[in-house]
Amino acid sequence: MKNKQDNPKILKSKYIPTAEFYSQIIDSLQDYSIFTLDKEFIINSWSSGSTKIFGYETDEVIGEHFDIIFTEEDKKNGIPKKEIEIALEEGRATDNRWHIAKDKSLFYAYGLVFPLTGIDGEMLGYVKILRDLTERKKSEDAIKKYVKELEELNTHKESVLAILSHDLRSPLSAIIGTAKYLKTNFHKMEPDVVQEMLTLLYKLSTDELDMLDYLVEWARIKYASDVFSPTKIKLIQYIEKVFDTLNETASINTINLHHEIEENISVFADSKMLLSIIHNIVSNAIRHTQKGGTITISAKTKDDKIIIQVKDTGIGMSKEIQEKLFKPQIKTLSEARKENKGAGIGLLLVKGFLEKNDGEIWVESIEGEGSSFYFTLPIEKSLYKIEGSDEIKFD
Repeated sequence: MKNKQDNPKILKSKYIPTAEFYSQIIDSLQDYSIFTLDKEFIINSWSSGSTKIFGYETDEVIGEHFDIIFTEEDKKNGIPKKEIEIALEEGRATDNRWHIAKDKSLFYAYGLVFPLTGIDGEMLGYVKILRDLTERKKSEDAIKKYVKELEELNTHKESVLAILSHDLRSPLSAIIGTAKYLKTNFHKMEPDVVQEMLTLLYKLSTDELDMLDYLVEWARIKYASDVFSPTKIKLIQYIEKVFDTLNETASINTINLHHEIEENISVFADSKMLLSIIHNIVSNAIRHTQKGGTITISAKTKDDKIIIQVKDTGIGMSKEIQEKLFKPQIKTLSEARKENKGAGIGLLLVKGFLEKNDGEIWVESIEGEGSSFYFTLPIEKSLYKIEGSDEIKFD
């Protein structure tokens, strides 16, 4: 007769994992933040991985609303609530976004949230899982930025070469031709004709120098990044500097320069570039505003940026011109140069400076009624910037 020791089935015992066992597994996942919420979205469990990623100890975060991990901008946009709504509708919600840690630092994470139900299907709360992908995101953004910069440099190089060969070469040929004629025929020319040709030479030479100055400044955007030094700047001071410089030109044409900028409005930008941006846009507005007109600068805050508007009561422009205004097309630049002394290059310069300062520019215009140039600048130094919206998932 066999005893119990001879029966292998009796020797084996079935192991049933305990809650402590699962808790240990969760705590071993140091690269992941895993925590649970009750039905009111209050945090009621917190893994050691969560402490590592967010910096909050368990006793600091238990009882807090789970929107504590979201940025102020996301909270304003209702992102925490939207996540829960999607999770309830679809069974889970995923996202790639920036989150905020205890020390207010930001990190980029892939997140997943899903409803937590009991054995009988009753609603218990929610589970939130995040993985910190900041370094991976930085690497991907760095590659994208490098590729983009290479493409821009190539376009930039072609534009500069085309302008050098076309917009600078043609006037220089005219200058040389006029100077040669004067040299050969000066002794037999009437004084009035000589004066007229010298005036023409002076105009062509100064226009050429203006164009060259624009090109040098434009090239500085791409090739002299070491001189880029953004700081917190009071906007009103730079607008008043530009008005002081251009007031005489405006007065000659009885154009009123006016601004509605409040004293406390500041932007984060390179001071020299900001001065050039405002100067170019205002001087361009003066050129296209008829006598007795008005140019008004105003500003408003939107999210983390300031939107500045430069509005004129000038001649306006067609949709076709608006679409080509900030693109380096040689024909457009040549015509602009002939008509208003290099405004085409000036606006390209403005666009380049704004992009360097994390801003943008656009225009709204009606022919015969005037134009409004809008440009944006950040209020504070950017803590983070997403170059793309490609979804990142768990490995």
